[in-house]
Amino acid sequence: MTYMTQKAQPTRIGKVYLVGAGPGDPTLITVRGQNLLARAEVVVYDYLASSKLLRHVPKDAEFIYAGKRGGGKHTHTQDEINQILVDHALAGKNVVRLKGGDPFIFGRGGEELEVLAEHNIPFEVVPGVTSATAAATYAGVPITHRGYTSSVAFITGHEDPTKTETSIDWDKIATGVGTLVFYMGIKNLASIATNLINAGRAASTPVVVVRWASTPIQRSVVGTLADIADRVKAEGITPPALVVVGEVVQLRDKINWFEKRPLFGKRVMVTRTREQASELVNLLEEQGADVLERATISIQDPDSWAPLDQALAKLNQYDWVLFTSLNAIRNFFGRLHAQGKDARAFGPARIGVVGSATAEALQEYGLLADLVPAKFTSEGLSESLVGIGVAGKSILIPRAAKAREILTDTLEQAGATTEAVPVYQNVRPSGYDEQLRQELTEGCIDVVTFTSSSTVTNFLHMLNEKDPGKLAELLQHTAIAAIGPITGQTVRDNGLAVAIQPATHTIPALVEAIVRHFAG
Repeated sequence: MTYMTQKAQPTRIGKVYLVGAGPGDPTLITVRGQNLLARAEVVVYDYLASSKLLRHVPKDAEFIYAGKRGGGKHTHTQDEINQILVDHALAGKNVVRLKGGDPFIFGRGGEELEVLAEHNIPFEVVPGVTSATAAATYAGVPITHRGYTSSVAFITGHEDPTKTETSIDWDKIATGVGTLVFYMGIKNLASIATNLINAGRAASTPVVVVRWASTPIQRSVVGTLADIADRVKAEGITPPALVVVGEVVQLRDKINWFEKRPLFGKRVMVTRTREQASELVNLLEEQGADVLERATISIQDPDSWAPLDQALAKLNQYDWVLFTSLNAIRNFFGRLHAQGKDARAFGPARIGVVGSATAEALQEYGLLADLVPAKFTSEGLSESLVGIGVAGKSILIPRAAKAREILTDTLEQAGATTEAVPVYQNVRPSGYDEQLRQELTEGCIDVVTFTSSSTVTNFLHMLNEKDPGKLAELLQHTAIAAIGPITGQTVRDNGLAVAIQPATHTIPALVEAIVRHFAG
């Protein structure tokens, strides 16, 4: 990157916001921090700041990775990072400096602000949830407890290598503070434990080491000062990790809430479109799953809006309008509003939807569904309508460009006149996903979820495997979860078995079925 010099300084100076990103869970960022990300022009972010936080940033912003990892694996030196902040602020930009944890607790935030102050650049600091408290909390350890201790100390386990002697007074902290939390202490864990024991702390003092605290891949190792270094080495624990020392670690057996969630340690692949994946991802993560998103389809506008426009011009002349997907609702109303119309355009037309999720989506546009079938499928919707009586009725069906004809065929056989118009199209990703195939081969994915037949066919297309036997072998370590019978049948038609399928065809029910599957 070419940095600007002060000679190019504009009349307006920007501002730098030093924002704590929290310990790893992207939902733990403060409201203030999230709001600042939403209007950032430049984001300079660290290795420990969750990449999911970058979704809050405008797409036209400039993203600069300034991550630092153990072993000297730095993309930029600290001096270079300081200069990046200065140059972009002097260029008149609003800069968010996103740092893991809290920027003022072993985050070098003070050093960066000193440089900004020297250049008279305005700045603001937004605190974050520090990794120390998060690691203890998510490992089920209260760092203070009136039955154990009322004092805690945060200590770096990796001091400035240019210092000639340590600034840690081991004699005082070993016995003078109840709970000790060491940042960046994995490399020096053996010497930390030895120093504490030599300074008077009992070798039997409980210790917990927590890696990637608050994330789905969190790992915790418990031991004592006498054996924790050996245990951590045996478990292959590497940075980033924090070390908590003290009698409060004993409480972990009672209040280890995070790691006891039903899907903790399970990796679940979501194949839904990115626009629709949020509910499924959120519910899975609440149950402790490590969610891997692989969008197998993208939603695009139809090749032509003409058929829908013609239908919208006579919308109040239909007896029924039927919606069988969330995408159909969103694109239909998007086009309706683009023409300066709203829900009043329906007139006396009644509305039917395929299930509860589509009914809820319809309510976002101020309308209640007149018909929600008991069975959340196109078959269920058509059966319900035929039961009501549709002979002589005119029915509009906004849908995908390529869709099953079961709904139109059944209704026309019952005497209705149907008009199916494309309001969106599913486009499959191009090419072959070698990384996905490798992850399946190595047994890295516990469950793959399918919420439509198109997600199944497109997923298999990404694997580029035509041999049913080899395909089954590729997925032998992975349970397949299908949202309903139509999707499940598509799975079976491709020679694969469905391990999980809820009785009710909704996203919450699908997640509950996955939880039950792993509960035995």
